[in-house]
Amino acid sequence: MPAFRTWLVKSEPSTWSWDDHVRKGTEPWDGVRNHQAANNLRAMKTGDRAFFYHSVTGKEIVGILEVVREAYPDPSDETGRFVAVDFKALEPLPKPVTLEQIKATPELSDIALLKQSRLSVMPVDAKEWRTILALSRE
Repeated sequence: MPAFRTWLVKSEPSTWSWDDHVRKGTEPWDGVRNHQAANNLRAMKTGDRAFFYHSVTGKEIVGILEVVREAYPDPSDETGRFVAVDFKALEPLPKPVTLEQIKATPELSDIALLKQSRLSVMPVDAKEWRTILALSRE
């Protein structure tokens, strides 16, 4: 079991892509307005890791981020109810892992990405994390 918790965050590449994040290095993950996703952001701790998933177009996990600043008020939220987390781009996956691969892998049948497909920030358990990393190296 890794010493950090693991997550998956989703973004439409036309809005914010892996390449955008790599160019910036460290950036806030803001604009999350779903309460469950926001609670997941609040649960993140410095050093946790997250897969970066391109949603809508691409539909694939492309890289790994690291939490470098825990939840703080989202500056883009005028209500003050939602939070942001700062992520540093760590590394691209050796090969992107597609949604089709995830659906076809029995060990990933319970992953939140399939069970709660509209959720933009979700936990990934240690077995799922290892399975996705293995798929990226095939």
